[in-house]
Amino acid sequence: MHSPPSAPPGRLRPRSIAIWTAVAVVGAIGWAMLALSRGEDVSAAWMVAAALGSYAIGYRFYARFIATRVLGTDPTRATPAERLSDGLDYHPTDRRVLLGHHFAGISGAGPLVGPVLAAQMGYLPGTIWIIVGVIFAGAVQDMVVLFFSTRRDGKSLGQIAREEIGPVGGVAAVVAIFAIMIILLAVLALVVVNALAESPWGAFSVGMTIPIALFMGIYLRHLRPGRVAEVTVIGVALLLAVIAAGRWVANSEMADTFTLSPRTLVIWLVIYGFAASVLPVWLLLVPRDYLSTFMKIGTIALLALAIVITLPSLQMEAVTDFASNGEGPVFAGSLFPFVFITIACGAVSGFHALISSGTTPKMIQKETQVRPIGYGAMLMESSVAIMAITAACVLDPGVYFAMNAPPAVIGDTLQAASDTITSWGFTVTPEQLAAAAESVEEESLLSRTGGAPTLALGLAAILADIIGGDSMMSFWYHFAIMFEALFILTAIDAGTRVGRFILQDALGSLHPRLGKLRSTTWLPGVWLTSALVVGLWGWLLWVGVNDPLGGINTLYPIFGISNQLLGAVALAVCTLLLVKSGRLKYAWVTLLPLTWVSVVTLTASWQKVFSGDPAVGFWARRDQYQEGIDSGQLLAGAKDMGDMRTIVNNATVDAVLSAALAVLVLIVFADALRVCVKAARHPESVRLREAPYTKSRLIAPAGLVATKEEKAELAAAGLGPGGGIPEQADRRARQETS
Repeated sequence: MHSPPSAPPGRLRPRSIAIWTAVAVVGAIGWAMLALSRGEDVSAAWMVAAALGSYAIGYRFYARFIATRVLGTDPTRATPAERLSDGLDYHPTDRRVLLGHHFAGISGAGPLVGPVLAAQMGYLPGTIWIIVGVIFAGAVQDMVVLFFSTRRDGKSLGQIAREEIGPVGGVAAVVAIFAIMIILLAVLALVVVNALAESPWGAFSVGMTIPIALFMGIYLRHLRPGRVAEVTVIGVALLLAVIAAGRWVANSEMADTFTLSPRTLVIWLVIYGFAASVLPVWLLLVPRDYLSTFMKIGTIALLALAIVITLPSLQMEAVTDFASNGEGPVFAGSLFPFVFITIACGAVSGFHALISSGTTPKMIQKETQVRPIGYGAMLMESSVAIMAITAACVLDPGVYFAMNAPPAVIGDTLQAASDTITSWGFTVTPEQLAAAAESVEEESLLSRTGGAPTLALGLAAILADIIGGDSMMSFWYHFAIMFEALFILTAIDAGTRVGRFILQDALGSLHPRLGKLRSTTWLPGVWLTSALVVGLWGWLLWVGVNDPLGGINTLYPIFGISNQLLGAVALAVCTLLLVKSGRLKYAWVTLLPLTWVSVVTLTASWQKVFSGDPAVGFWARRDQYQEGIDSGQLLAGAKDMGDMRTIVNNATVDAVLSAALAVLVLIVFADALRVCVKAARHPESVRLREAPYTKSRLIAPAGLVATKEEKAELAAAGLGPGGGIPEQADRRARQETS
């Protein structure tokens, strides 16, 4: 049933011991400086040191232990990309390109927005959760889901749950997963809309990445197959060119063409999501995500370098009073549980499980690549979250709260905002707020909620210190806004495609006559299910864009809860599969993070539904505004009674969705526990639905950098660094020669 595990790693040599000891010491010093400070200035560089040192140790030792001991990855076993290659969804993809695609697919709004919002509680709680959470929960989930989906022909998480748990828990899982998927995609798209609305520079630059990606896909597929480095240089050069051209467009007569309203952007995003879902992965999805990854990684690396060079001090306190009193102006609620659901994708994200069981397992060359692609990509995303919380915490706290508190709290004038924020103990003058807006050529920065503008301002302040000074603040600010939009948009295209997979499988299982819908090559079914997916998240996006309280304020709490509930479902399925596959002694690897994520998220769900505080509880908010309607009184955030009714309706929908999703997840837990107990007591009575073992003919390295032995094997087979099947490489070479 199971292939033998890979050989365990050998002993470390003295040189390696010295290197890893040094890495551990650097990380430990970083943590000590962050945690033990008592009022003195703390350099943001220590956050970088703590993060990078912890990531390196986690990847080298913990991830390797899971891959070799727990999962037993088998390099001789053919993956579905090799066995089922069809050029549409199943396509063996160079591990370096696939890492870029996977990283782009999982990197949405969470690591950018969540840490910025969580900074209101201080820099320390968020930093601890981002780093510890990713090493022991988020990256583990991504890698284990990717492995088990690869073993099952790239099936979606919902399909795996239905087959391995049973009809009751499986159906509950599918319904929960699909509903959560729609919510996540709508919120991701909403952040893009907020970042690109009325911004010709951003709209032009992001839009031009689409034709560039199409060109790269054709180039790599037909013009110069296998020339990854070559097409990378061309793609990056074109990307930099359109970024530079964006500023010219914004100051030209073309600006009106690319100045799009939020509602117009909703329509364009729906059209793009549909196209990305139905086109072959090699044509748009993979090259575009690969291209955007260079910008993402490059910007984050540049920001980390700038922090090390300039050594800015953290202006935010280590732990603010808002962490204990739960009265934060950015979001209400105490540190536990709300900091853990606000920081979604940076530490653990259920959305990632959909990518790890969606597009990526259909393209991975070798099982051994689940470590760099699954675990490694999640560490990369966590580093983005660290940069985001750092950028927020180096800002003056007064400016931070002015940007992130809604008008109903701080007012809509500079003087009112200054007075309110100063009363909280964070001194800021109207002149400081005006100067901050002027430095980035914005009319005002008051109540620019959602996190993206705050991250852009912090990033601009850090980068301007080493490149350009104050005169470049505006450039870096708008560059960062565009960077964030591109970062998030790549998660929408991959997520829509995964949503289509889930819907195809769900509808195809309802009746034998609908079975054809499961086929990824039957175009009418592909088009129909894609249209349904984009239609659903497009409708929710439209609701968010027109929400009186602001879509982010209304949708982000349910986004965080939904995302973490989905992570709990993914970890529950992984725990079940470890038990069913005879790895009971290793089930703690996923059971421990499952327990923590479940406790945190179900507690948050309960409070968001039933809390009596209208700032926290959905029902309480609904009752508050309904009473206002009954008495004819307008409350904060509403301009008329139509707005009041919209707020009541949205609060009702949020409460019902939060409660329903929590119930569905509890059903999944109960049924999964039943199967786990049965598998532990009677292992012979359970059946794993893995694809049969097929010997692989494909040769490819396990890591991003090939070892000496792997290079020799590739050379002997006549293959390049990307690997491949020797016979196909020979045939292609003969065709090129002829």
